[in-house]
Amino acid sequence: MTTVGHQMHALVERLYPLCRSITGDGVRATLEIVGEYVPLRVHEVPTGTQVLDWTVPQEWNIRDAYIADSAGNRVVDFAASSLHVLGYSVPVSATMPLAELRGHLHTLPDHPAWVPYRTSYYQPAWGFCLAQETLDALPDGEYQVRIDSTLADGHLTYAEHLVPGQVADEVLVSCHVCHPSLANDNLAGIAVAAFLARALAEQTPYYTYRFLFAPGTIGAVTWLARNAERIDRVKHGLVLACAGDRGQLTYKQSRRGDAEIDRVLRHVLRASQRPHRIVEFTPYGYDERQFCSPGFDLGVGSLSRTPYAGYPEYHTSADNPDFVSPEAMADTLAVCREAFAVLDRNRRYANLSPYGEPQLGRRGLYDSLGGRSDAKQAEMAMLWVLSLSDGEHSLLDIAERSALPFDTVAAAADALHGAGLIKA
Repeated sequence: MTTVGHQMHALVERLYPLCRSITGDGVRATLEIVGEYVPLRVHEVPTGTQVLDWTVPQEWNIRDAYIADSAGNRVVDFAASSLHVLGYSVPVSATMPLAELRGHLHTLPDHPAWVPYRTSYYQPAWGFCLAQETLDALPDGEYQVRIDSTLADGHLTYAEHLVPGQVADEVLVSCHVCHPSLANDNLAGIAVAAFLARALAEQTPYYTYRFLFAPGTIGAVTWLARNAERIDRVKHGLVLACAGDRGQLTYKQSRRGDAEIDRVLRHVLRASQRPHRIVEFTPYGYDERQFCSPGFDLGVGSLSRTPYAGYPEYHTSADNPDFVSPEAMADTLAVCREAFAVLDRNRRYANLSPYGEPQLGRRGLYDSLGGRSDAKQAEMAMLWVLSLSDGEHSLLDIAERSALPFDTVAAAADALHGAGLIKA
């Protein structure tokens, strides 16, 4: 686990310097690196394309930006951190006094050493983000302001990775790729998604798993618009965000609240005895709110550690690679794998010998338990599966009602199915 955690952390560190936004070359560079870990199908959607109630915006790219004092010293420099520029800033080349420049500066007075993350996607503007202590040290005078950016017709870029399953029904795993140098939000989510895809590809999962790497909001809306005719294939889903901080795990339920993914995550987190929180759906957060919108109403929840805006470092320069840990990312990955293992095996069975209890001994089922330390538990699991295999109860229903581990119940179902006593 630790080795995988360090590999994910190395990916976070590699992606961290790139300047990402909802469009542009930073997103493409990010997806190119992720594509070294899992093969991606990259989609380019032209500016002006109507996607549900939205329109794909112009593409933004930036090459350089700075504020320089009268001696030519860069007091704020985009090259030092992509957070220093207001996202989607229009190009600027001007000289102005500090008093005028202040109207375009963003700081965090409560955390004077940190640089905030700010954007202006859909209203033309320009600005810089800097530490309050940097601003406080600037003397009055003239400053050269330069933002070498372009805002022009181009494309919105997103990517998918597909892990084929035994059935065409899909599990959607989504993460946003639009934030610049922010490690927890959401480079950790990207890393966990990539390594989760790799782990699933080593198996033959029951469901088909579709991984979506897209800009927040507009990317998810675009994907939904372009896949509306096949959206009924998505049976379950999970949004990954803030996956690497040292806080306890938090699962935000789908809008339905009783979707199968909700029940699976509640069960897995409770059974694992990890510190965790289960929270109700709210129409604010990450892209679960797009997937759960009433017209689609997909069973999609969101897994994070400390949720968005729930830690002081959120959307600041303090959300750097040191803020996320290999151990926390490995733990998030492990929970995802545990949850999908339950989801993949959760079936409804019918008892083929429902009149009275079938004789397990003559079928060798009791003998198969010999020497097992959990033989009594395994025997009870068989009895519970036989009792509740009426086509209505799933294995997760049985595990919860019997208070037995899901793996034990699933193993009992496998044995009974092999003996011809139940059928899916």
